[in-house]
Amino acid sequence: QVQLVESGGGSVQAGGSLRLSCAASGFTYRPYCMAWFRQASGKEREGVATIYTGSGTTYYAESVKGRFTISRDNAKNTLYLQMDSLKPEDTDMYYCAAGAACRPLIANFNYWGQGTQVTVSS
Repeated sequence: QVQLVESGGGSVQAGGSLRLSCAASGFTYRPYCMAWFRQASGKEREGVATIYTGSGTTYYAESVKGRFTISRDNAKNTLYLQMDSLKPEDTDMYYCAAGAACRPLIANFNYWGQGTQVTVSS
């Protein structure tokens, strides 16, 4: 059974940093693309960053470019999101996802974690 388990969320002051991790298990093949999405209560889930697990090519939403870094360790089956210079508007539930295409659209990802909460205070 495929599982994606996020960790590393928490509360931090503006300007601080957090590192999210996503441990993947149960895959019989390496997913083509992995991603981080985020969603605030009552809002649509949005793609934050994606990474091709083979080439390492990345994509970032404009709102996080230059502040967030997505990476993966294929040997450990783990995805990371390093978040620096955090802002109050980064407060959201963050979700790890795996899928067959790397455009940051929900429809491209068929495996999802349960989410980890990130709260940034001003």
